[in-house]
Amino acid sequence: MLGNRAIAVGAPAVARDEQPLTAGARSLVDAERIRRALQARHDELTVEYERAVADTQMLRTAQTTERNGDDQADYGTKSAERETAHSLILAILDRRKQFERALARLDAGGYGRCEGCGTAIPIERLEIFPCATACVSCQQERERRTA
Repeated sequence: MLGNRAIAVGAPAVARDEQPLTAGARSLVDAERIRRALQARHDELTVEYERAVADTQMLRTAQTTERNGDDQADYGTKSAERETAHSLILAILDRRKQFERALARLDAGGYGRCEGCGTAIPIERLEIFPCATACVSCQQERERRTA
């Protein structure tokens, strides 16, 4: 949590009466606020992951017991449901890894600095995407190379 607000999509990182944080000049108090916000989101993702795994297991159990009389359309629908559930689990795991990496960068002192050019990532970018590892310019360059 930064200031009185949590780091989340669209949530301001600091109250308007507080001094905005800069990547290179974070105090221990600021770092602890950031850590709590990152850890809270990581914990939320862990709960989402566990729920998705349980839902997938229930889906598979239900589909296993309902196989009698399935035609090709039923089989295809059930396969698509399993693939969607699996994709959701992988997406949650990926997001959780991003937050683990952000926490590790915070511990190492690199959180809020661009991995490409070393400049401070604007606090506005970190408010929207707290796991950002690149400034906007470097991220755009990465995306151009992969496109």
